[in-house]
Order: sequence, then structure tokens, then C-alpha cells
Amino acid sequence: MAGFNTAVTGLKAATTDLDVTGNNIANSSTIGFKSSRTEFGDIYATAVVGAGSSNTPGSGVTVSDIAQDFSAGTIEFTNNNLDLAINGSGFFQLDDGKGGVTYSRAGAFELDKNGFVVSKSGKYLQGYGLDAQGNRLPIGNLAVTQKESQPKATENIDLSFNIDSRADAGKLLSPYSKDEPASFTYSTTLKSFDSLGNEHTIKFNFVEQRPVNETRTTKFAAAPAVAPAAFSVSGQALNLAADFGAAVGGLQTIDKTAPATVWNALQTADPRIRDVTYNPTTRELNVVLKSFATEYGDVVATSPTAGAVIDGTSTSTRASNEVHSFAFEADGAGAFDSSGQLTAKVEFTLGGVPFEFAAGTDKAAIGAEIAKKQSSIIDRNPEVQSVTFNSTTGAIDVTYRPELAAVADDLMKFSDDSALSVFNTTGSTPSTVYQGDNSYLGNYRTYAYLNGETQLELGKPNDPGESVTTSDDGPILMRFDSSNGLLTEVNGQTVVAGAPVPGVTIYGADPADPDTTIKLDLEGSTQFASASIVKQSQQDGYTKGDLIGVSFGLNGEMIASFSNGENQNLGVVAFATFENQAGLQPAGNTEWIATLTSGDAIMNPPGTGLNGTLRSAALEQSNVDLSTELVKLIEAQRNYQANSKTLETLNTVTQAILNI
Repeated sequence: MAGFNTAVTGLKAATTDLDVTGNNIANSSTIGFKSSRTEFGDIYATAVVGAGSSNTPGSGVTVSDIAQDFSAGTIEFTNNNLDLAINGSGFFQLDDGKGGVTYSRAGAFELDKNGFVVSKSGKYLQGYGLDAQGNRLPIGNLAVTQKESQPKATENIDLSFNIDSRADAGKLLSPYSKDEPASFTYSTTLKSFDSLGNEHTIKFNFVEQRPVNETRTTKFAAAPAVAPAAFSVSGQALNLAADFGAAVGGLQTIDKTAPATVWNALQTADPRIRDVTYNPTTRELNVVLKSFATEYGDVVATSPTAGAVIDGTSTSTRASNEVHSFAFEADGAGAFDSSGQLTAKVEFTLGGVPFEFAAGTDKAAIGAEIAKKQSSIIDRNPEVQSVTFNSTTGAIDVTYRPELAAVADDLMKFSDDSALSVFNTTGSTPSTVYQGDNSYLGNYRTYAYLNGETQLELGKPNDPGESVTTSDDGPILMRFDSSNGLLTEVNGQTVVAGAPVPGVTIYGADPADPDTTIKLDLEGSTQFASASIVKQSQQDGYTKGDLIGVSFGLNGEMIASFSNGENQNLGVVAFATFENQAGLQPAGNTEWIATLTSGDAIMNPPGTGLNGTLRSAALEQSNVDLSTELVKLIEAQRNYQANSKTLETLNTVTQAILNI
């Protein structure tokens, strides 16, 4: 009877179903395990063509396939960065080092003694290595090859700050000293590293230019020839006879009108120069600098004749405020007698404040009265900084605030109310004017010091007229727009809106390697009316570091972390995908091997194409659903019992036949 064989096939199929279900249940906690299900097919005996009939009974059941379910399991997070989970499609590719390649979703990896990333079965995780430029190399064994991070010298510094525009540059002590905080406006210090990994500090001092005009005086030991006597100032040749006017008050002043080309050429050669004078009696050449150039570089002046030599240099300063002087006189005979008393009654109004001095008033009394009423004049005329009486020149000096620079002659009204004019002036026009200069506004000298002691060279251009070709070791200038507080110039280079701020090159900040230079970027620095602060401070150097851990990014990057805070990309995990992953053959240890049915593995980094992403410190759990498996267990048991009953029934029928 064929029914016995039919029942036996049913028992075998049910047994296989029980085996598959039991295997699923047994691996419900296996990392990366994929459950399977038993698929059945009926059996019919093959008949000769034309024989048999449509009502032929079947011959039983067979297991047509044990299909794998590759749906993702739950991802659970761990405390181990080498635990990896695939969030989406893909398999880890593993190599046993002997030519055997398998694929797995179980990501419990560790480092072996040689630094290779291996699975629990000792197989090597495959991925892309990286060359020194970060380009991907062919797929191979991923390994942590760097056990330490070599030191790197600082090459770039990003420094952004705000300097309080309300700080009064006129109160800075002079001359500047790095050890005297009252001589600079703002200071900040940041760390740097040399090529051996030693930590250093670089201190930056910012000194706002004071509202003064500096005069650089060069004295010659021998008198120049009568004419023409040729000077050279900042590399520009000047002729004492042709380029200077007649002596006034003992000084010859450079002619700024004719020939104008000489003055213009001098301004082009050295934009710092405000004026040039020469004293034939003392043989002194005086170069007056604009206020932005205070304590900034040297003035190169050469001897006026072949035989003359320089007999010393000196520096002096005077306030850069505009000063209007109103000088006394008395019909050309002098306002004061030999004893310093007024020869006639004087009445005048200055800035809306009246004054009256009787004949015989001495200079001390005049000075005291003007000082007494100074505050009243300033209250009525806020542009004025001070009003004083100069007993030497016999004039009233009205000094305006330095930031105003040039002001109109009649800005502060003056009127001579004497019966006879006693002032060398017409209306409000002063007798003499010292032209104001506010070019100091927004200009800062910048110094840098290594470890607070050694001054560093910042690439300051050579002073005009210097013959050397290397840069100067002096401070550089930074300039802010006094109207909006934005940086407009760095070390002589203009800051163009929308373009990168010109960099500053720092020399000598690496004692271990003198050839190392540092690029200083001042992008974002401002001069606003708020507290002086550092807004950003970064540098790219670091000391030597030891390996403290390995982590992975979502895109598969394997990143080594070092004790110096640096990270290094060591490689990229490779994911394998298949045209038919259902065709993969289980190989144990939650691994599969490729077959002709599955096709060859297609390797790509995580997150590309249809690949999933990589999750570090996470493991994919089994995708077994215990509730479903227990129900299947009951069904398989029922099927087994039912087929057993078929066999029992057939046996009873057979016994009945035998008993006939």
C-alpha cells in the first residue's frame, strides 16, 4: 500500500519542520542570526504519457526549501565601539586569511594582538585602507596600524577678537614696553606647539596709536654744501636749494607746492611722512611722521654731502591735535613791555566768553584768567579740548580734540573788542595753525612674543629706503575703519569686502625648527564699543599622543582617537550586497558563503547605493520572533501526530486484511 510511504513522508516533513523551528528558537539570542522557515511541496508519481487519470492520489510531501528570512533584527547599543551593526542592507565581509571568504551580520569584533579587527571566530574584517592623502586603497584586512600620533608643529592660527574702541589711546604710557600693561591697549595669549611637540605660548600685544606726531631728527656732523645739498629721505632724493623754501624761524621746510612732484614722490616713497624740515644752524634734518606711524619703524636719512656723517639721531613728539593760536600785538610795537606787562588795555571774546585785561596786566595774570574761564569756553564749544596762554609766544592756544583733525578757522568764534587791534589776526582767523592729524584712529601696532619673552618677526615690510631684502622684526600695523569698526588693513595689505583677510606670517615660533612659519588669520576681528574679548582662538598643532580607542562613523570610517585629542581616519568598512541574498549558503557561526545562486558579492562603503549605514557600539540581535516560533512548534507537532495517525490507521487496515 502506497499510503505507508505517504505517511512516512509526512513524518519526515514534520520532523524537518520541528528541526527548523527548534533551531530558530535555539538561536533566538544569537547575534546577527536570521531565522528560517520550512517550505513544503506535494509528490505525485510520474505517469506514462496517456496513462493514468486525473484522480491519481498523491505520494506524499517533500521539503522543497528551507528559506532564510534576512529581515533586520533589533539593534541594541553597547559600550564597546568595536561592536558594529548594519542599519539596512549589507553584510560584513570576513576573510580567514587562507582564502576563505564568508559574510555575516554579526558585528561583535575585537582587536587581535597585531591590531587587526577580527570576528569572534578570528576572521579578518574587510575594508578599504587609506593612503597618506586619504585616498581609498584596495579592499583588505582592516587594522589599527597607528599606535601613537606624532606631534605636529603649529602652522595655522585663527584669532578673532574685539578691541574696545572706547579705550583712550592718549592715556597709554610711552614708550611701549611688553612688561608694562599700561603701555598697550589689549593683550591675549594662546598656545602653540613646535615640531617636537613641546608646548609654547604666543602672546599678542595690541597698541593703539597715540594722538601724537613723532619727529625723527638726524644731526649731521659737517655742514652741507651751500647749494645744491642733496639729502635722501626714505630713498627719495631731496635738494636743499630746489626742494626747500626759505628759512622761517630758523627752519627750511620742504616745498609742497613747487615742484609738487618731489613732495608727491616722497609721499609715495614713504606714506608715513607728514613734513620734512632742515635747520641749517644746527645741521638737523627733522622728519615729522603722521600719527598712525608712531613708534613704527625707522626713517632712513642719508648725509647731505659726501664728507658729512651722521652725528646722532633723536625722537620727539607733540600732540597731533589741531591748535589755533591767537597772538597778542600792539600796533606792531608789541603787546607786552620788557617786564612782560600789557602796554594797552585788551578786550576780546573767545568762544562766546568775554575777557578784559587792563594795561599793566602781566602774563601770569592773563594765563590765570584764561585757565579760570577755560571750562566755560569748553562748555560752549565741545570741539575744544583746552584753552591755554603761552607765555613764551604771547598767544592764546586753542587746542581741539584730536579725533577732529583739521577744523575750520572760524569753528570757535573770536573777536577783538579792543579800541585798537591788539591781535595778529583778522576776524576769527588764527595767527598760526598747527594742522591736526587724526590718522592714528583705528590703527594698532601688533607685537608677538614667544613664551612672553622673545619678540617674534611678523613679516613687517622693510622701512622705505632700507637696502636689506629680508622682512623687518618690528611690529606690524592693523587698521580698523573708525566709522564701522571693521578691519580694513593688515600689515599694509588692504582688506577687501567679501574676500579673505590677508594673513600674517609669524617667524621663529618653533625653536626646534627655525624654518617653520605660522600663518595668522585675523578674520572677524573688530573694533566695537564693547569689552575687549577673544571671539575665536584656534591653532592646528598638537603634542605626541597615544592610542586610546577606535570608533566608527555612519559612513564606515574607522577613526583612531589619541590622548592628544587628535583623530586619524584609518580605513573604511566595506559592505557586501548580493543580487539574490536568499541564495547564500549558511556556513555556521552566523556566517554565509556566496553561491552561484546568490551571485558574487558587490562591495561598496556604507551609505552608498542601497547599502545601509554603520552603527558603532551596537549589535544586531536575532530576528527570531519567539511567539511565532512557538505557534509553529505546535503546528509541526500536530502535523507529526496526524501523520502518525495515518500510519496507525493503515497498519490497522493491513491487519484486517491479514485476518481474513
